[in-house]
Amino acid sequence: MSKLKDANKKIEDTVVGGYKKIEKGVVEGYKKIENGTVSGYKKVEDKFVDKFLRKDGETIEDAKARLKADEQKRKEEHEEKMKELKEKQEKLINGGK
Repeated sequence: MSKLKDANKKIEDTVVGGYKKIEKGVVEGYKKIENGTVSGYKKVEDKFVDKFLRKDGETIEDAKARLKADEQKRKEEHEEKMKELKEKQEKLINGGK
């Protein structure tokens, strides 16, 4: 019976080793695709910002920071308007109380 156990263990180790090699290859392939995609996106983003959104004398990084700050400001203004509208709506619902 010991020979059978040894043979089964050998088969098990071989199969597990094969699956681990496949897993490693798949993960490495995915990471390469992911890195290539992100890198390509960043290049397109930089070109777009440079061509259409950058102001004179401004670096691409400065333009991105400015755009992000503008977006945050618009978001805060929108939230404030929504808060005011909600307060007005509650007053109307409660009969001006």
